[in-house]
Amino acid sequence: MNPTQRLRIPIQIALAALVAYALGFWFTSLFPGYLPKIGALWSAISAIVVTQVTRKETSSSASLRVLGSAIGAITSATYLTFLPFHPVGMALAIFATVTICTALNVPNHGRLAAITVIVVMVTASLDPTLSPGLNALLRLAESCIGTGVALGAVCLWPTPAAQSGSDASSTQP
Repeated sequence: MNPTQRLRIPIQIALAALVAYALGFWFTSLFPGYLPKIGALWSAISAIVVTQVTRKETSSSASLRVLGSAIGAITSATYLTFLPFHPVGMALAIFATVTICTALNVPNHGRLAAITVIVVMVTASLDPTLSPGLNALLRLAESCIGTGVALGAVCLWPTPAAQSGSDASSTQP
């Protein structure tokens, strides 16, 4: 692997995080009071988590991210609709979320779903006046923003000419 190839992933991750941060900030700014820096942070984290070495791995990671985020957003919104934030309640919501993922036969999605629960619930703790449903929906949308940016960064990245016509990164370790 030449030095340019070794820098590909760090460059993709850095660029994806930057673009996702900017888009997440802009998007969440459309909703006054809903903490655009949290939206930017969550979008950037999503881009970093999703970006993998190969296109195939990135696509797989993207599906984990979106489905896990959706499950975590629904669980945390449901909890926060009926109860205020509390660390023990957050732990119970995480337990319920991972249990749901296991019951749906997608146990690998549980970790990312649990992370979404934490972000939604901590955001709610920062401003308890936020609508639980809109807060969770924004966190899901921000996750999708970061995921989309990561997919774009990996799919649009030029591949070496010798490997065109296939997933160039599929032959890489």
